Amino acid sequence: MSNVNELPATGFMRLASILSPNGPIPVSKSTWWAGVKDGRFPKPVKLGPRITAWRVDDIRALINRGVA
Repeated sequence: MSNVNELPATGFMRLASILSPNGPIPVSKSTWWAGVKDGRFPKPVKLGPRITAWRVDDIRALINRGVA
């Protein structure tokens, strides 16, 4: 899933699907979470007590902004 056209149309994505090598954003987990904390990356949505995900629309907007 290396470009925005390969993202699902709607829904949520887990972190493993967002970050490289499987995902479109080439950063490490620690860099991602630091970016979430300081506002560079979108905040997650809690789908359950142990399930964190991100809206596909937020990830697509991040890629289109050129941040990723």
